Amino acid sequence: MVLDPALAWAFLTALIAGATRGFSGFGGALIFVPLVSAAYGPRVAVPSLLLIDTLMTLPFVVPALRACVWRQVAPLAVGAVVAVPAGVWVLQHTDPLVVRWALAFLGLGLLALLASGWRHTGQHTLPVTLGIGAVAGFCGGAAQMSGPAVVVYWLGSGQPSVLVRANLFGFFALVTLATGSSYALNGMFTAEVGRLTLLLGPAYALGLYAGARAFRGASDRHYRVAAYLVIAAAALLSLPLFDTLIGR
Repeated sequence: MVLDPALAWAFLTALIAGATRGFSGFGGALIFVPLVSAAYGPRVAVPSLLLIDTLMTLPFVVPALRACVWRQVAPLAVGAVVAVPAGVWVLQHTDPLVVRWALAFLGLGLLALLASGWRHTGQHTLPVTLGIGAVAGFCGGAAQMSGPAVVVYWLGSGQPSVLVRANLFGFFALVTLATGSSYALNGMFTAEVGRLTLLLGPAYALGLYAGARAFRGASDRHYRVAAYLVIAAAALLSLPLFDTLIGR
């Protein structure tokens, strides 16, 4: 039997993406979407991740819904839900190569912002919060990457990692409902998406539980450093320059 390099690449990616998501509460899409898109294209990778992440994170979502601060989560989620359809349109009608380059530059830009030590001291006004939510929703619809915008916003306010992580799980639970509905209406849950979900789901689940265990002993500083590393690795490896590694 000849090993399919694309599937092997996707399996390893799912394992790492799950560990990242389990540890930080975000970052799974930053790893999974660009790297699995290199093998199968974003129109397969993106809806596959939505199904995998929704099913595998259910045990983590319930406790997070009790721990998150809903007055912070709800306005962001409202802005995101409104903007999701625009992101889905981009996913369906934009050249996949353009989407991948955009993901890489988005990741590098956010990394530069976080690493600069930027903090925002202003109040979380409703218009600003809705705007950030809209950016997150657009990116979520286009690439399942709604996390970076809200991560920068919450980490930039100096909140503890435990609260940021809980808020992220609550936020993603709400946005996933809107994104999944939009994908379904646009016929994006294909047989190939179902196949990839079944193949990669176990690896993602294993990574999730390993990452969650690692988070229990992590400090705020460790959490922040891990966030930097995740974004940097995803941005660099998502560049189309690496396609030859998987035979594309």
